[in-house]
Amino acid sequence: MLRLPAIEEPLNPFPQYETMRQSQPVFQDQETGVWHVFRYDDVQRVLSEHSTFSSRMAGGNPSETGQLFAASLINTDPPRHRQLRSLVTQAFTPRAVEALAPRISEITDALLAPALSAGTMDLIEELAYPLPVIVIAELMGIPAADRDRFKQWSDVIVSQTRPAPEESGQSAPQDHGTAHREMAEYFMGMIEERRHRPGNDLISKLLAAQIDGEHLSVVELLGFCALLLVAGNETTTNLIGNAVLCFTENPGTIERLGAGPGLLPHAIEEVLRYRSPVQSMYRIAAADTTLGEHRIPAGSPLVAWIGSANRDADQFPNPDAFDVGRAPNRHLAFGQGIHFCLGAPLARLEASIALQAVVSRLPGLALAPRARLERMESTIIYGLKQLPVTWEPRPATGSPA
Repeated sequence: MLRLPAIEEPLNPFPQYETMRQSQPVFQDQETGVWHVFRYDDVQRVLSEHSTFSSRMAGGNPSETGQLFAASLINTDPPRHRQLRSLVTQAFTPRAVEALAPRISEITDALLAPALSAGTMDLIEELAYPLPVIVIAELMGIPAADRDRFKQWSDVIVSQTRPAPEESGQSAPQDHGTAHREMAEYFMGMIEERRHRPGNDLISKLLAAQIDGEHLSVVELLGFCALLLVAGNETTTNLIGNAVLCFTENPGTIERLGAGPGLLPHAIEEVLRYRSPVQSMYRIAAADTTLGEHRIPAGSPLVAWIGSANRDADQFPNPDAFDVGRAPNRHLAFGQGIHFCLGAPLARLEASIALQAVVSRLPGLALAPRARLERMESTIIYGLKQLPVTWEPRPATGSPA
């Protein structure tokens, strides 16, 4: 398990990050042997130098993502990483992503329409969660009836505690092992179906793809499917939710965004910095190296704390202030180097469309009175379980979802 020493406030880990940057910017947990890296320059280096800090999965990987991801992009080094990434790059180019904008707008409209006249909603449950799940499921050719299973598996995989059924309201999946097994079985079925009946979806295209005359292995296909599922919905769900939280807790922000829509892309980048959806990334030292004054032996596991790097005062003036006009904003929320998030253009587009709709159609948007906010049980992901909001209701338009 990824552990940050003495973290007491899951919703606000940032003071603890600052303490570590000042006192122990490179820290080894003696219990697990994992090295934790907190300063911007060090985190950037760990994420960028793939020859020194490998992404391959090894025994004892504290990220608990399991072997389902062992052959995926996120856990592969060059040259195989370059070959695998090239297979899906075309699906996520700016042009290909922009072509999805009308459909994303259509989904957003359908999700918001039933709530407009209500004046209240759980923004996570009714917008931030279903939007990216629908988009990635359609790209992968997944039936609409299976979307909720997607979300259940994804939430368990990025979590680090075992959810109790009475708390989650769901009986399955119960733990990481169950989620991995169910997801692997599901995708094996989808892969076999696409072998016999290929379509115009990502799974069919990956089945048809070849590297040096050879098709992808089953393990590689499963890794792609699992990564697309988790990365395709968790990051965007939490980006949208974190953005609305930032906007509502900083008076005047929504009014500024409403008056100047051109400011929204900058606001999204500031959300990515201020409350990064991905707080940490795992690496393993491929060779003996040093970080700061510490010698890191080859084979050592490391955790690069992106959430800490993005609050480093040496890189960001007044880092604990949420500033929608911040420039420059060289945050590390999408990673760095060869593992820079392939889906970043899609996440930004989905967030932009959803947040523009929220700002323009929900006047007087605010957190619901006495809202009790809880963070997901994960130190990898920063996101809320629920986000109850209110606004000045008006008659709904359009058709319900």
